[in-house]
Amino acid sequence: MEIIQRPAPPTGIRRLLFRAPIHLYRMRLGWLFGGRFLLLNHTGRVSGKRRQVVIEVVEHDRTNGSYVVCSGFGRKAAWYQNLLATPESSIRVWLRTVPVTAHPLDTEEGGDFMARYAHRHPKAARRLVRFMGFSVDGTQEDFRAVGQHLPFVRLSPRQS
Repeated sequence: MEIIQRPAPPTGIRRLLFRAPIHLYRMRLGWLFGGRFLLLNHTGRVSGKRRQVVIEVVEHDRTNGSYVVCSGFGRKAAWYQNLLATPESSIRVWLRTVPVTAHPLDTEEGGDFMARYAHRHPKAARRLVRFMGFSVDGTQEDFRAVGQHLPFVRLSPRQS
């Protein structure tokens, strides 16, 4: 695994395209994404305002209802930093809104999650790691190494 160049978060037109799925969730059309994506409602660490972002689900644990997500833009992504500051948030998956608490995962867990994701979605994983600035030869070890460089978060349902 080689790091080519980490991408900067999108700006301009690319940012509008990245944020377009938020509007679909607001129109109650999040079900179009199935269980592959979720809408994360979080609190801005500086402004205290409600923020939203659509992110891909790396893994969903049906036994405890938790979701694992990853910050492809690294630890400086606003939503990731906001979750570290205020772990209580909510997600919308399909048509359900679930209050959750965010738990950052360690690098070993991140590597394991990335390796499992690559096994389940090999083409998407190769495109994703290339987009994030990594060059891999496609082995599980390479994907595990990539996962150890990225911040993963478990979103666990809160008890009402």
